Amino acid sequence: MGSVKALCFALAAAAMVFASGISPGVAQTVPGVTKDTITIGAFAPMTGPSYLYGKLFYNGVEVVFDEINAAGGINGRKVQILREDDRCDPATAIGAVKKLISQDQVFMISGGGCSNSALAARDEIEKSGIPWIVASAVHDGITRPIAPNIFSPALTSSIESAAQVEYAQRHDVQRVAVISMRDAWGRARYEPLMAILKEKGITPVADEELAPDANDATPQVLRLRAANPDAILIVLFPKPAAVFVRDAAKLGFKPLLIGQSAISDPTAFEEQVGMPGATANFVTISQVRYTPESPEVAKWSKAIEAKYPGDRLSVFNLFGIGNAQVIAEALKRAGPELSRESLLAAVTTLRDFPTDTYGGGITCTKEENRCNKYPVWIQKAPGGPIKIMDIAKVN
Repeated sequence: MGSVKALCFALAAAAMVFASGISPGVAQTVPGVTKDTITIGAFAPMTGPSYLYGKLFYNGVEVVFDEINAAGGINGRKVQILREDDRCDPATAIGAVKKLISQDQVFMISGGGCSNSALAARDEIEKSGIPWIVASAVHDGITRPIAPNIFSPALTSSIESAAQVEYAQRHDVQRVAVISMRDAWGRARYEPLMAILKEKGITPVADEELAPDANDATPQVLRLRAANPDAILIVLFPKPAAVFVRDAAKLGFKPLLIGQSAISDPTAFEEQVGMPGATANFVTISQVRYTPESPEVAKWSKAIEAKYPGDRLSVFNLFGIGNAQVIAEALKRAGPELSRESLLAAVTTLRDFPTDTYGGGITCTKEENRCNKYPVWIQKAPGGPIKIMDIAKVN
């Protein structure tokens, strides 16, 4: 009798799953997926001085999924973003990822606004097998060695380092110098940068280090000025970079300054420098081909202003828009019988996928999970608008 009752209960449960419109496999075994929703876990700095890389990034992500959800979702499911603040701290990032995977049971991870924290979280994510579409962190160690569940539509540090050297060469720079941080983030850029310079037969006339928390760069500026470079390749976070640029301007030192995507909000950077005209010779890399003021992204800027009226518009919003469109396309290609395996397989079908913001098409394969090879060069005249100077292709 007991076995008959058990059979009846099993049949009834199966009937309920069938009636709900989702497959038994999805209903029972896919974390973060219901017949109506897909929950994506996000970890990045949502507060503190690095909030640009997290909070503003995910403001862009959210408006993309708002539009998709309003149109019925992806294969009938609406996307929810569950944010965790890692404060750009490695230990906090590990805790955030563990919570998202084990406690919140999200379907996939979108995250990594800061390289040091994303790198720290990699082992936990790789071990779990959960799909991870990297947000904007660039450290090569996030994508190397290749893991089958990790893909990045962001630029990576070695790609940006190659772009910095190529930019200097294209502008006939004869004497190049370097100033860098030497923490995990800095070394991830500095080491490939120095290797590329060596490969091209370029010996820097000076090579200076500046700490992430530096408040004075006068000694570095004086040594660099004595070396008389035409250009300086900057491998610094915005805060120490602002200190360096300000002190260089104070001492009348005005070479070409070549930055990278950690300083890809020239408006915020100009404010940090706080000295009129100091950023006149500064160019830097962005991951996107527009600014928030560009008419091509006007609908997104309006949506962000309406949803987040207290937050400033930033190029990091546009980073998030491109990233969300890549995720959405992969989810769509994965089909209604959604699983982590089907999503990862779908990601590897992306070939020159166009987004509204990235510099070029996104291509992901099993052999190459660094999916973006198009750094965008931008510049802002002091007090003027941000201008797109060039879109490069790094092989």
